[in-house]
Amino acid sequence: MPPSTERRLASLSWTAVRDQAARRGSTVVWPFGAIEQHGPLLPLGTDGLFAERVAEAVLERLDPDLPIWRLPLQSIGFSPEHLGFPGTLSLPADLVIELVRSVGKGIAAAGFQRLVLFNAHGGQIGLLEAAARELRVLEPGLAVLPCFLWRGADGLAELIPEPERSTGLHAGLAETSLMLFLEPATVGALPAADGLAPSPPPPTGWSLEGACPCAWLTEELSSSGVIGDPSEASDDLGRKLFLRLVGSWERRLDALVRSDWPPTSGRP
Repeated sequence: MPPSTERRLASLSWTAVRDQAARRGSTVVWPFGAIEQHGPLLPLGTDGLFAERVAEAVLERLDPDLPIWRLPLQSIGFSPEHLGFPGTLSLPADLVIELVRSVGKGIAAAGFQRLVLFNAHGGQIGLLEAAARELRVLEPGLAVLPCFLWRGADGLAELIPEPERSTGLHAGLAETSLMLFLEPATVGALPAADGLAPSPPPPTGWSLEGACPCAWLTEELSSSGVIGDPSEASDDLGRKLFLRLVGSWERRLDALVRSDWPPTSGRP
């Protein structure tokens, strides 16, 4: 079968899937997003758009002969923290876990060696990690890698100044800039910095995310749904963020597909 630049698993016949899955390093990437409020500036589908666009760009840049394919975007996720704002949709945690288990079992049955959960919604990082462990027990021959788009990408920190780097958790400088680059027509008017009500800081030693987090609800932190400061967002910053995200994930996925890592059991 000639190499495909689209790499959409759903575009293959079952015989092509069988042949691709049997190749050394065969990998499936599953983008995850959410349908949730992103303040008055950004659309509900922001996270899904980021996951899909970065995944598409990465797969286009990889060697076309590598056996790596992608599933359609899982657009609705686990977003209970944003349910105080209209338009947010959230699946129950157990349903998301069952979804990962069910789809993962099918990927394993086809013969693929790895499933990458390529997630862009910070509120479901822990849930997908738990789902990945459950799937790994059920399918010991399938390596499962729950990844977060923004975590560990090279060079992002130097583009986002403090305090935004630590406190810009939702619809702030980074997300607004990336959307200005990818889909500028969907971005509302940027507010002035002094028009944003700052979130109340947690007590010393605690944080909204990180080492000692709390289970926060967005309406407790922000009347607009924005947690951070998007007032200095720009398409130029969004372009730089996009290039670094794509470059980092291209290197990671290329190394993964060409390797025998991580170890699995249950394969002959």
